Amino acid sequence: MENKFEKALNGMWDKLDGWFNTFVANLPNIILAIVVFIIAVFVSRYIKKLTYKLASRSSLQDSMKQLLAQIVATATILLGLFLVLGILNLGKALNTILAGAGVAGLAVGLALQGALANTYSGIILSYVKQLKFGDWVETNNFEGEVIDIDLRVVTIKQIDNNLVYIPNKMVVENPIKNYSKTAQSRVILECGVAYDSDLEMVRNLVKKTIVENFKAVEKKDDILFLYREFGDSSINFETRFWINSTSALEVAKAKTEAMIQIKAKFDEHGIEIPFPIRTLHIPKPLSVAKEV
Repeated sequence: MENKFEKALNGMWDKLDGWFNTFVANLPNIILAIVVFIIAVFVSRYIKKLTYKLASRSSLQDSMKQLLAQIVATATILLGLFLVLGILNLGKALNTILAGAGVAGLAVGLALQGALANTYSGIILSYVKQLKFGDWVETNNFEGEVIDIDLRVVTIKQIDNNLVYIPNKMVVENPIKNYSKTAQSRVILECGVAYDSDLEMVRNLVKKTIVENFKAVEKKDDILFLYREFGDSSINFETRFWINSTSALEVAKAKTEAMIQIKAKFDEHGIEIPFPIRTLHIPKPLSVAKEV
C-alpha cells in the first residue's frame, strides 16, 4: 500500500516538475504574449475612438456610430488574442476554439432569429436617410417624434409624452409616414352653418379669419374652402390651409386656434353653428278621450 502511495506521489512530483520546466522554457513566450495582449487592448481603445470620430462624419445615428466603434475594437482584441495563441504555440487550441465558435454561432443564430432580425433591421435603419432623430413619423399605427434608434427598437415619443418602443423589424417591414420631410403641414377643419346663413359671407369670413391669425397664410387664395354637403341640420363645409410646422402637435394647436377664432367671428356676425335637430310630423290630429 505504501509503495503504491509513494509511486503515485513520485509520479505527481514528476508531472509538476515537467510542467515547471515547460513553464520556464516558455516563459519568454508567455511574457511576450502578455505584452502583445496588453498592446492589443490599448490599440483597441485608440481604434475605437478613431472609428467613432470617422463615423461622426457620416449620417449614421449616434447609436450606430457607437456600435460600429465597439465592433472594430472587439475585432482588434480578438486579433490580439489569436496572436497570443500563436505565440504560445497553441495552434490546436486555436483550431478547437474556431470550430466551437462556428457550432455555437449556428446554435445561437437559430435560437435568436427574432433578435437577430431586429438587429439587422436596426443596422438598415441607421442608413435610411428618411428616418432621423427628431423626425415626426407615423408607423404601425403609432405617431410621434423619433428620439432613439438602437439595435432592438425604434423609440417614439407620442403627443401625450408617452414613449412607444417599436421593434426594428416592424418598422422596416411596414410603411412609414414622415411628416418632417416637408417644410409645412396642412390643417383641415370641418364645420357646419345653419341653412339660413349667407354662404358667400361665411366663406369670406372664414378665409379672412384664417389670414388674420396665421402668418403662414398670406392671402385668401392660399386657403381651400369647400362646401361638402347638405347635412341633416346644417350645410357642412371644409377648409384647408398650411402652417410652417411639421409637428402633429403644432397642427393640432393650429386647428384649435382656428376653431376658436372662427367661432368668435360667427358669434359676432350672428352665424349659427346648429346642433342636430329632429322635427316630428304628425299626419292626423290626436284625439284625447275624456273620462266620464
